[in-house]
Amino acid sequence: MTSELEPCSSASGKDRNIYVVQRHDATRLHFDLRLEMNGVLKSWAVPKPPPTEPGIKRLAVEVEDHPLEYASFEGVIPEGQYGAGTVAIWDKGSYTLLKRERNKIAVIFHGEKLRGAYYLIRFREDKNWLLFKKK
Repeated sequence: MTSELEPCSSASGKDRNIYVVQRHDATRLHFDLRLEMNGVLKSWAVPKPPPTEPGIKRLAVEVEDHPLEYASFEGVIPEGQYGAGTVAIWDKGSYTLLKRERNKIAVIFHGEKLRGAYYLIRFREDKNWLLFKKK
């Protein structure tokens, strides 16, 4: 059993994967949290900026996976296309996976804005998760 303080083994065999948070000014301004997992970017739409301090909780709505190449995307998605609007990288870096279960993901972010231990906890069995920084 993996403890909360030790990295778990990943399918890729490496301890760190990339993450990116993109500021997405579409129909509504939100932030897209993307974690490299199993060859794709697992993705969540976060209506407010991700927390940089403990004690702040954010809704994170799970959305479709994105290709790894999307991690470096900045620019404008044209009107008429899904996600139309401006995309800019808000934060990026690597992360260490501590735990991944059906309803819980624990990571340590090694980024510019997001640093330290974070949790994603799923509400019930839907696409809504809670994102917060560990105290």
